[in-house]
Amino acid sequence: MSNRLAGPLADPAADAGHPDDHPQRVGFFTDTSVCIGCKACEVACKEWNALPEDGLNFLGQSYDNTGALGASTWRHVAFVEQQAPAARPAVDLGMPGMGTPAQLDPATARTVGEDGPDSGAGAEDAGALRWLMSSDVCKHCTHAACLDVCPTGALFRTEFGTVVVQDDVCNGCGYCVSACPYGVIDIRPDNGGAFKCTMCYDRLGDGLEPACAKACPTKSIQFGPLDELRERARERVATLQEAGVDTARLYGADPDDGVGGDGAFFLLLDEPEVYGLPPDPVVTTRDLPAMWRQAGLAAATVAVAVAASFLGRRR
Repeated sequence: MSNRLAGPLADPAADAGHPDDHPQRVGFFTDTSVCIGCKACEVACKEWNALPEDGLNFLGQSYDNTGALGASTWRHVAFVEQQAPAARPAVDLGMPGMGTPAQLDPATARTVGEDGPDSGAGAEDAGALRWLMSSDVCKHCTHAACLDVCPTGALFRTEFGTVVVQDDVCNGCGYCVSACPYGVIDIRPDNGGAFKCTMCYDRLGDGLEPACAKACPTKSIQFGPLDELRERARERVATLQEAGVDTARLYGADPDDGVGGDGAFFLLLDEPEVYGLPPDPVVTTRDLPAMWRQAGLAAATVAVAVAASFLGRRR
């Protein structure tokens, strides 16, 4: 294993020691532009992986009752409510839309201003209500800091390039929790172990796609060979931008980013921070070699100073 900590890495599975004939790397492409917030992915994930239920926690934040990824929530559908600016008409993505009661014209039974800022009564309104919905998940990073810091080997890189936690080996130290740049991994209080998405490792071994992708009715969650998904995602972004969605962008698809590219990446319609994602994630163990060199230099300096002090006293 070369133990590279940063930069592009063509084959993480081979770097982890898997033979050259291992399966090709697979991943998730989540197209948020067609997510309808049905939460089928959350339910399918919990059912297949036998995850504990989260309870009915009404957070007071729209329809989001899970809040974030956690030890028992490996898929989380974010609901971001926004008011679209009236100066820029909405682009038809082919999905059903709705407006607030104040924006609905009872005479036409449609959202006021949907044809543009000068479309009639109510055009001076601030704009139509829109939802940005996205199913978040573990990113299965190319350079996974959780792997670097795990002292027991509970976290390992699979032959598919994904990252999995073996809960029966985990000692609950929590190092992986603080190392993850996305805040994905969490400790389950009832047993003290760390848990996160496995990309349905057991299903992959049988040639099946993960449960969440299988259950997604709009194909917002797409599963397959990572290189193919990246190419498909670039084409989708180009299509949306040609249609006028100039905010469409990819997140986590660049092998030259701070984590070497993600095994689970996203098409977003706004800044990453809007979805609760870090704008420029960096693998947290990237600077470990330099930190150890600095620590070694400091220790050597202290040792020399102590030795000099004793020698001076003897004289």
